[in-house]
Amino acid sequence: MAFQFHKATKKQSFLRMALIGPSGSGKTYSSLRIAQGLGQKIAVIDSERGSASKYADEFDFDVLELETFAPRDYIQAIDAAARAGYDVLIIDSLSHAWIGKGGVLEMHDAAAAQEKSGNSYTAWRTVTPEHNRLVDAMLQAPLHVIATMRSKMEYVQEKNDQGKTVIRKVGLQPIQRDGLDFEFDVVGDMDSSNTLIVTKTRCRALSQAVIREPGEANVAQTLKAWLTDGVPPTISDAQGKELWTLAKSRGLSVGALIDLANQTLGTQYSNPREINVAEYPKVVEAVTAVKTEAAEEAAS
Repeated sequence: MAFQFHKATKKQSFLRMALIGPSGSGKTYSSLRIAQGLGQKIAVIDSERGSASKYADEFDFDVLELETFAPRDYIQAIDAAARAGYDVLIIDSLSHAWIGKGGVLEMHDAAAAQEKSGNSYTAWRTVTPEHNRLVDAMLQAPLHVIATMRSKMEYVQEKNDQGKTVIRKVGLQPIQRDGLDFEFDVVGDMDSSNTLIVTKTRCRALSQAVIREPGEANVAQTLKAWLTDGVPPTISDAQGKELWTLAKSRGLSVGALIDLANQTLGTQYSNPREINVAEYPKVVEAVTAVKTEAAEEAAS
């Protein structure tokens, strides 16, 4: 295999954001406010027993309430959101995929019980790939993803402005696999006063930002400007597979698919994977319009 470098190009992309905080810090509400500024069609995967729907009077969104929380349940929900054409997907919360009913820790315990040696460490060989597939599904989904994660709680004593001792609830590490936060473009801690403290970001405009009541004006607009600065992103692996499956059903070869795409778009692509996300619906429409031999014979 020959390795070849090419000039780096900033591409338009979909957001991958994580909001981490204790209960009551406003993760769900803030996610909806930010999502509202990123797109019109919003979906929520709710593992919090319908908590997101309590905001249905303030925001327009669709919801899917999970009852079990295995990684495959989340993956199927993410795929469903992508197929339905949503602009933004909120996963509220991702922590249940780790600690919830049927989640990774339960899967690990079951795998360890089946190990003849009873070695809990080797049981991760079965469970880790499942979790990795969930991470890949989030990263590859052709829409913005905002994931909330619960954090372990601790109470600290401190002095207020009047010099009185008060008790404050603070969040610690997110309840999920160690290091998962590195997979996101933007990661922020939410505190009990609904303040976002950005702890990691690839968007320099939000570096070390501390934002009270994050939402459309103070977060989403900044992110949208950053995400849309660059060339359009090319289609995902999943979209490429769907396009090729459709093309084969119409009797098209790879060459014929490329020719049809170039004719439709006025481009000179040499590979279907060069098609960008904005162009994808046009190509799908053109391929769908191709009549198969069976259809032509039936019509004659």
